[in-house]
Amino acid sequence: MLRFMPVGDSMTIGSAGEHTWRHRLWRHLCTAYDGPFTFVGPRETLYDKLADAPTSLAYADAGFPRAHLAGWGEGWLHMAPVIGETVRRYRADVLLVSLGLIDLGFYTNAEQTAQNARAFIAGAREANPRIRMVLLPVIPNIRAEADAPFAAQVDLFNVLLAKCVADLDEPRSTLLLASRPEGYDIHTDTYDGTHPNASGEHRIAAAFAGAMWEAWGVGQAYVAGTG
Repeated sequence: MLRFMPVGDSMTIGSAGEHTWRHRLWRHLCTAYDGPFTFVGPRETLYDKLADAPTSLAYADAGFPRAHLAGWGEGWLHMAPVIGETVRRYRADVLLVSLGLIDLGFYTNAEQTAQNARAFIAGAREANPRIRMVLLPVIPNIRAEADAPFAAQVDLFNVLLAKCVADLDEPRSTLLLASRPEGYDIHTDTYDGTHPNASGEHRIAAAFAGAMWEAWGVGQAYVAGTG
């Protein structure tokens, strides 16, 4: 069984009332991938923004494997120290990673964030030398639109992340840099300029699905109606 682990921040954990891109991707893979698979990780909760805390709300789709490693306000800085043990414990085969916005916004500059990404990759490989990873660059967000210095840091980090993938990719543990979600527009694909609405979730899921299909032959091209 192929074991995917979604890793991310608030855009990955999602909040109460949302489907999340994780759910959209799972629905897609249910029809696109011809082998057994599941999602794994130490957490299953969505985030309750009113309570400012994770909450164990049931998803509408009872069959959805809710497991993940994502947290509201968490980034590469937080995930790098824990990824090794998490991969080892949950026997992850593929990491689907969307991180960086929180780091750049609150904790580290582009160079420091890239170093944490490299530490994350090293930690995951120490736990599973054959692990594969799909890394999503920081996608458009409202702060980058309004804050030119921050936008420059986002652009620089995305360049450094691409270099990281080029430097560290290896045959037994392949790294993929997913493309920016096609057509992603913060005015139509988010509900607040940062967090994806339904169309944004589909576009993010499609970015992960497309990378895996094109590079590894996993699944097939994403069709929004299947998610």
